[in-house]
Amino acid sequence: MSKETSLPTATATAPTVGFISLGCPKNLVDSEVMMGLLDRAGARLTNNPEDAEILVVNTCSFIDSAKQESVNTILEMVQHKTAGTAKRLIVAGCLVERYRDEIQKNIPEVDAVVGTGELEAILEAAGLSMPAPAISASPFNILTSSDFAQNELIARAPSAVHTHSRPEGTLREEQGRFSREHWDGAIASLPNYLYSDETPRILTTPKSSAYIKIAEGCDHPCGFCIIPQLRGKFRSRRFESVVAEAENLVRQGVREITLIGQDTTCYGEDLSTENGGMKVDLADLLDALASIPGLKWLRFLYAYPNKVTTRLLETIAKHDNVAKYLDVPLQHASPNVLKRMKRGGSGDIFLNMLEKARSIVPDLVVRTTFIVGFPGESDEDFRLLEEFVSAAKIDWLGAFPYSDEEGSPAFDLDLKVPKRVIESRRKRLMKLQQRISAQKQSAWVGRQMDLLVEGVSDETQLLWQGRTMLHAPEIDGKVLINDFGPHETLVPGTFYRCEIVESHHYDVVARIVE
Repeated sequence: MSKETSLPTATATAPTVGFISLGCPKNLVDSEVMMGLLDRAGARLTNNPEDAEILVVNTCSFIDSAKQESVNTILEMVQHKTAGTAKRLIVAGCLVERYRDEIQKNIPEVDAVVGTGELEAILEAAGLSMPAPAISASPFNILTSSDFAQNELIARAPSAVHTHSRPEGTLREEQGRFSREHWDGAIASLPNYLYSDETPRILTTPKSSAYIKIAEGCDHPCGFCIIPQLRGKFRSRRFESVVAEAENLVRQGVREITLIGQDTTCYGEDLSTENGGMKVDLADLLDALASIPGLKWLRFLYAYPNKVTTRLLETIAKHDNVAKYLDVPLQHASPNVLKRMKRGGSGDIFLNMLEKARSIVPDLVVRTTFIVGFPGESDEDFRLLEEFVSAAKIDWLGAFPYSDEEGSPAFDLDLKVPKRVIESRRKRLMKLQQRISAQKQSAWVGRQMDLLVEGVSDETQLLWQGRTMLHAPEIDGKVLINDFGPHETLVPGTFYRCEIVESHHYDVVARIVE
């Protein structure tokens, strides 16, 4: 995902900054925080690189394709500096943590780099200084991609630095999980930054929706992943800070909140005593947020399989405004592959988990992802994965080819699977899932549901599109709207009642009924 954000014309003393955010929603929140810091320090934001004096690219480096997109975007922005009006180019994010020295050595046009744990350094990189904190009615400056009006809201205080850790994180650190000693240019200390409800932040999502990052970093030992080295040890934001941020957002007109973190189901495990001396967890947080007046939809993403507890499921079930939606990346179903991935579990264990979840939460929609072609994945392992997918009947499923990332534990494994085999298996799995998805979507026909209208369809000007509570932003199928019902037109960012009238492999078609 790429977002370029803007404010109107800058003054002579305020530099214009063009911001491009790549990668996942977690990265987007980092971009929104950096934009908030820049705005508070007097900068103006533009969605036009041609108008920017300072260009910032917030990068992703999770897999090879993401790294390539990041490099290509940086080189594109270099052209605006060498042949345009830009005077300064800043690179931020995960690519910086991994290739800090190489970026500045190989792309000399880059003037400064900002790592994932150095968000406040964006000010120095841009040649700006941190103004004194000022009390404000709200720390949020809410902008949309089509309406970047100036807002004078200012944050009240700087970020919090995390000091606690989970026992698992301490153990993994002793085992070398977070080691970056072979990464040229990586700073010695791991990122420990956490933004708070008092951190300035400019929202770039549609005005009715927002993400809240409730935790940062990861302690899990997954062999295919370098996120722990890029983001540091798992650390939760304070319970009160998350609730305060959600309340601020709702006061500003946000009606849909999506909680994110590398593993949201570990939330609170590193907090010593909260909520009147008792430890808190994700279920407590959902309880608190669901009670905020005016919050219509609430969901969380990225659950770890063995953290999906009965209490968490019961909490989902009891609140009308909590989405009956479980995003649980399983990654594989073969015990052999899962063991080599350092995740554990099996198809049978996952089927039992899903059966339990569906029994507690009626009409639960499940999303998952799988990695195809992990080192050592045999024909038999892949057959087990296909059998699991057939039995599990997942609603939303993504299959990704294994990416051999230098620095990940899996990089040194033997029995690498040829790329052509990986791609063949991925296509087979998605073809299987296409049939399952078509069956799932057909069961929606005739249902009436609340619909958040987003605007004209990405596919054709003849249709509009939206999402139900069971569609997470940007990653699931769409609801295509072919009949406005009693309305002459629809208002993007508004909720309507709809009836599903037609289904396709991944999308459904609806008519507005009220």
